[in-house]
Amino acid sequence: MDLHALERSPREDDYLAGPRAAWFAFAMTLALMVFDYVDRQIIVSLFPFIKAEWGLSDKQLGALVSVVSITVALGALPIALIADRASRVKSIVAMATIWSLATISCVWARSYGALLAARAVVGLGEAGYGSVGAALISSHFPSRMRGALLAGFFASASVGSVLGVLAGGYIASHWGWKAAFGVVGVPGLLLALLYLKVRDYRTVELAPGLDAKRRSLGEATLHIVRLLSRSRTMLWVCIGGAAQLIVVSALWSWLPSFLNRVHGIAPAQAGAKAALVVLAGAAGSVIWGMVIDRAGQSQPRRKLAVLALLCLASMGVLTYAFGGAHEPQAQFAWIALGGFIATCSVGPVSAIVIDVIHPGVRATGASVLALFQNLFGLAAGPFLVGMLSDGIGLQSALTVVPLASVLAAGAFLLAGRSYEADKARAAEPIDTTHRYAPAAA
Repeated sequence: MDLHALERSPREDDYLAGPRAAWFAFAMTLALMVFDYVDRQIIVSLFPFIKAEWGLSDKQLGALVSVVSITVALGALPIALIADRASRVKSIVAMATIWSLATISCVWARSYGALLAARAVVGLGEAGYGSVGAALISSHFPSRMRGALLAGFFASASVGSVLGVLAGGYIASHWGWKAAFGVVGVPGLLLALLYLKVRDYRTVELAPGLDAKRRSLGEATLHIVRLLSRSRTMLWVCIGGAAQLIVVSALWSWLPSFLNRVHGIAPAQAGAKAALVVLAGAAGSVIWGMVIDRAGQSQPRRKLAVLALLCLASMGVLTYAFGGAHEPQAQFAWIALGGFIATCSVGPVSAIVIDVIHPGVRATGASVLALFQNLFGLAAGPFLVGMLSDGIGLQSALTVVPLASVLAAGAFLLAGRSYEADKARAAEPIDTTHRYAPAAA
């Protein structure tokens, strides 16, 4: 996302092409974000059907979720660099077309390898969409409106996750699990074609040296290393944020299968109940974000301490929920509470990274956090549970994996030691020879 271009835009406090064009761009970008996550999450409610038909191990099922996050993580930075260099609208159209066609192609998968490859392409198409979509929205609206609009844009991911879990179980129960991919893939393809009517914004010319660094994947990668080495807070927050997302992604990916196997709930109903936990997590991410912000008003480093305590609380609740002897309704209530607490890090980690990164390179800093979260958090959780489940059973695996929150809590406590110093340093002038224009958020 080219924040330098946005900051120097002559239309900073005005609409790029009028309110109608701006709201059309926002609606289209948000709708694609919803289907981005529908296509990503629909697979989790199909696990019981795929396992029954193909006899897959849980490790193989988990990989069908994890592979999407892996390709998203690896492809996000280079795709964002390409989008900054070319048209944002055409880049979004290409991304949505790729992930929608890849989702539809799952209908004809005849083997596990083919399905895994198609899911990898889904992630490749989705890589970079969040940053490029956010850049486009920011360009269309006055600066005073961007915070709320971007919050709504990223919150729509939770809506898509819920719809994906709900739709998958229902469609598979009526028309088969392969049909589910076709049903959810078509709307994204139609939206991609309609997106061609969205107005693009022009890239502001940068100094030749700065522009070359923005466009070079090697220079951008080198800058990621420099960012991590310059700020210990950022390094520990990236580790902690990823560790906590192991718990969240494991819970969201495997809860429908857990309810189906352990409690005998039909897949469609299991998906509906799991969607309630996803909604609880979405609400928790907002509420805990406000709590942590308030905790740090007098002493900023206290935010990290509260965040660490919440991570440990989520570990305790989820371990008790899956490991204790409960009646089904009581167990689900404990799981929902754990899911509500587990998303405590989603908002604060982004804000803390922004705090300790110089304003000129904040978008690149956000891209580093996204890389950690996708590769070491969202990708690791589903595969780790699947691997453990093959050896000790799904319920035991879901009891053990929340221990990753202990690593998250430790990392956040270590981040608290350097947070205030790194925050103060971020306000200092930055050496222009190290100032890379941000490429992704």
